Amino acid sequence: MTWTLTPERFDTPDAARLLRDYYDELASRYWKRRATEAEIDEGLADDGADRLAPPTGRLLVGRYAGEPASCVGVFLDPATAVAELTRVYVRPAFRRTGGGGLLVAAAEEVARGAGMRVLRLDTRSDLVEARGLYAKHGFREIPAYNDGPYADHWFAKKL
Repeated sequence: MTWTLTPERFDTPDAARLLRDYYDELASRYWKRRATEAEIDEGLADDGADRLAPPTGRLLVGRYAGEPASCVGVFLDPATAVAELTRVYVRPAFRRTGGGGLLVAAAEEVARGAGMRVLRLDTRSDLVEARGLYAKHGFREIPAYNDGPYADHWFAKKL
């Protein structure tokens, strides 16, 4: 079985479903209970996903054996040459197949290709797997660069 990663608009059916699954998992883990459909809808409303389209960003959809299985977003800021990694998600059935590492590597290529010199991100303390993925791929913890209500850890990598 093989992975493919392709740029896709955030509002295509596959991308929209992946982003919804991503938000569902994040919200459910945060609240320690299953998020409702209404809560997911509310969380996705005006969440900035529209910025994951050129020129402000990119969204990549990963498919495993042709099935939509993962996504990653990159926000681009040409003024500072800093990109931000966001919405890194692999559906549970496809975890432990190498998809997370491929997402991170592809996001780095998108950022480099857009002239970015740094790729950074924030994440929560409960997302232990994500923090491990970033560390494994050369990201280092840095001081906070935002005051997001769900940000507990900040990472960056020079490109």
